[in-house]
Parts: sequence; structure tokens; C-alpha cells
Amino acid sequence: MRVRDGHEARVSYVELLFDLIYVFAIIQVSHFLLDHLTPLGATQALLLWFAVWLGWQYTAWVTNWFDPDTGPIRLVLFAVMALALLMAAALPEAFEARGLAFAGCFAAMQVGRAAFIRLNLGSHPLKDNYSRILGWACIVALLWLAGGLVEGSARLALWALAVLCEYVSPMFGFPLPGLGRSRSARDWDIEGGHLIERCALFMIIALGETILITGATLSHAEAWRGDTLLAFGVAFLETVAMWWVYFHLAIRDAARVITEARDPGRIGAWFHYVHAVILGSVILCAVGSELVIAHPAGHLDAPALTVLLAGPMLFLAGMAVYKYIVYGRPPLSHLVGFALLPLVMGPLAGLHSALLLQGASALLLMGVGIWEMLSRQGAVRI
Repeated sequence: MRVRDGHEARVSYVELLFDLIYVFAIIQVSHFLLDHLTPLGATQALLLWFAVWLGWQYTAWVTNWFDPDTGPIRLVLFAVMALALLMAAALPEAFEARGLAFAGCFAAMQVGRAAFIRLNLGSHPLKDNYSRILGWACIVALLWLAGGLVEGSARLALWALAVLCEYVSPMFGFPLPGLGRSRSARDWDIEGGHLIERCALFMIIALGETILITGATLSHAEAWRGDTLLAFGVAFLETVAMWWVYFHLAIRDAARVITEARDPGRIGAWFHYVHAVILGSVILCAVGSELVIAHPAGHLDAPALTVLLAGPMLFLAGMAVYKYIVYGRPPLSHLVGFALLPLVMGPLAGLHSALLLQGASALLLMGVGIWEMLSRQGAVRI
């Protein structure tokens, strides 16, 4: 168990090594979506992203509760890293030939982590909590494995049910017959600063993936024409704008909100839920950047237009909820930006310029960040 001595728990080097696996996993998700820009492909990509995030999220709670620099926890992290790497490698064919491999790695990661922790807790206060977590991990593992054994819509349905169980069961305290349910205020004592820093580091990974895609797409361009270089600049500006909106203000206050909350575990759980949306939106923006740099003046089809609009809108929606949790109300700048995106980008879509569309969204995101900065400084009233 981590020592709660009034100081913020630091992120360890082994946690940073663990995060490197997810650089690869995020790239795999974005490339899967890029290769399957259809409604079905988007649904599949969403399920795969939820699985990737769940694996990281449950591990982050382990290292919040237990010291990752101790031998047993470090061994758990190494085992989870190996399984997560295998899962990410199987991800591109998760709905084809490697479905069982993907599901098996995910199930082994979730069940194995929970089982190891539970078996080594003894009379620890978290014993009952991990008994329930393990029970639900086993239930969900059956759904993942069953999905891996079938094909087509049956696999999609079983995996969707598995993801739903994974996300809903913590909301009710992992209830199980004979074991009751966990109470977040009593059983989920967390270190707020560590949890926020872990989420922020994952955000850096997601933004880093957009930079990698931006650079790689430019590198493979046949010619560096003016519109290609301008598309590169716009993609970079959008990445900087997302960094600004996420890191400039609320990140400083989020840890305090969790620490001072009457139910820090519940608040921490909500932060993880909303980050599934925020980080997923960054992946969408990365896919949009690749589309724009590759074809800055090309004709926009419906899937590309959806990606270019949905990424920034989901990002602002997620950040509005994030800051509602921190400040008790969403910033007006975020709500206005969310409303303006379709109003501005809708008419521009008729011009069939991917570069113009992403440029508009990047400028709007940057404007949201500047407005919020000025409002918090008292220069503008919101």
C-alpha cells in the first residue's frame, strides 16, 4: 500500500515504462480507424479504444493504491505490459483472424492483475473490494473470450456487452451476490495528485501520437507543396491548441478537488470516465490530421468530414465535463466553441477543402483556450 504522508505520490519510472506500451496501442487504434472509415469500422474502433483504455485505467488504480516500486507490484506491471503489447499487436485484426488472441490477452490482463492483487492482500482493507473486482473481471472475461470464438455481428455484440459491464459495474460498486458492493467513500481512498498526473501523462501520449502521425505523413508525402506544408502547420496548431485547453488551467486544480472531496474515489472514477472521451477525441483528431496532410485539397467524403468535425467537438464536450467536475460549472468558452464548430464548419464543408475545415477547428480551439485564460485572469467575465 502506498504511504499517505500528506505529500503527493510521485509517478515512478516503471509506470512511465508501462505507458510506453500505450504509445503503440494508440497508434494501432488510430490506424485501425483510418483503415475502416465506415460506421461499422468506427463502432469497432470505439470498442477497441475502450478496451485499450480499460487496461490502462485499472492498472493506474493499482499503482495509486500500491507502491509500484515494490517487487510484487513491479512484476504485475511487467506481466501486464507484455499482455498489453500482445493485445495491441493483435488489434488491427481483432475483428478478423486474431479476435481470440486480442480477447485472450485482454482477459488475461484484467483477470490476472485482479487475481494477483487479491491473493496477496491477506486482511488488507481492500480485500473485499478486490474480491468484487476479480469476480466482475471473470464475468467480463467470459464475454470477451466468447466474442473471440464467434465472428461478425455476434463478436461485436458480445464485446459491446463486455465493455458495458466493465464501465457500468464500478458505478454500482462491483455488486456481486454474497459479496455486496464497494462503497467509494469508504473503499476507494485514492491519492488525487497521482491520479491526475497519470491521466495527464496519458494525454501527453495521445498528443504525441498526433505529432508522430503529422510528422510521418509529411515525411511520406511525394512533394512538399505549399498546401501540404500549410496542412502540416494547421495540424500542429490544432495539437498545440488541445494541449493549451487541457493543461493551461484546470490541471492545477483537479488534484485539489479530488483531495478535498468527501468521496475522492467517486470523483477519481468520473475523471477516468471523462478521459475516455477526451483521449478518444484526440485520436480522432490525429486521424483527421493524417487525412488532411495526405489530401489537403481533395474531395471530402462523409466519413472524413465526420472525423474532422467529431474530433474537436468531442474534445470540447469532454473538457467541458472535466472542468465542470473541477469548478462546478462548464466554462462558457467551451460551450460556445462546441456550438460554433458545426455552425462554422458546416458551410465550409461545401467547399470540399479539408485544409480549410481543420484550419477553422484549430483556430476555434485556440480561441477557446485564449478566452478561458483571459476569463480566469479576470480580463473577461464569463
